[in-house]
Amino acid sequence: MSVKSVSAREAKYGFGKLIDTARAEPVTVEKHGRAVVVVLAVEEYERLKAIESEQSAKAPRSGEKKRGGAEWLNRRRKTSS
Repeated sequence: MSVKSVSAREAKYGFGKLIDTARAEPVTVEKHGRAVVVVLAVEEYERLKAIESEQSAKAPRSGEKKRGGAEWLNRRRKTSS
């Protein structure tokens, strides 16, 4: 995905153009040469939020043990001692 960059000044004085561009592709707004925000279409934002919701629904809830990883390694160390 290509990301166009504009200065904060360009964003301020060309806000209408910024909106039009952001509807087609994300736009990074830079201040003093450093990226500070990304403007994107609401449809893309909603798509990203849906992905985030799906991932958090799949994540273990607090108090639940996650299988694999360090737990597996610790069991393996105990049995090999």
